[in-house]
Amino acid sequence: MQIEYRKSYGRQNTKGVLKNISLTGAFLETETLELVPSDKVVIEFVVSERRRKMACTIVWKNSSGCGVRFQPFNKRDTQIVDDLMYFVQNNREFRRNLLADYF
Repeated sequence: MQIEYRKSYGRQNTKGVLKNISLTGAFLETETLELVPSDKVVIEFVVSERRRKMACTIVWKNSSGCGVRFQPFNKRDTQIVDDLMYFVQNNREFRRNLLADYF
């Protein structure tokens, strides 16, 4: 899923791809290597035509990206993560069904 992120104290957004999403975190694929473990970031994404923001902490990093831990502040933030997982799964199922119909 395409996202934008920035360090929590930063002003400039950077593009990335969120993968392997779970209730507690995800893999952030990014070309910039400026993030390090314990950095705080804010990710922004669109789910059901609504722009959402989520606070995260970088927990590890490698040459293709980093692991992020979601930092929900309340039940609404937890619901945002749940909606994100549902959105990604539905898109995956739709593409799978489309390919099955095509082939």
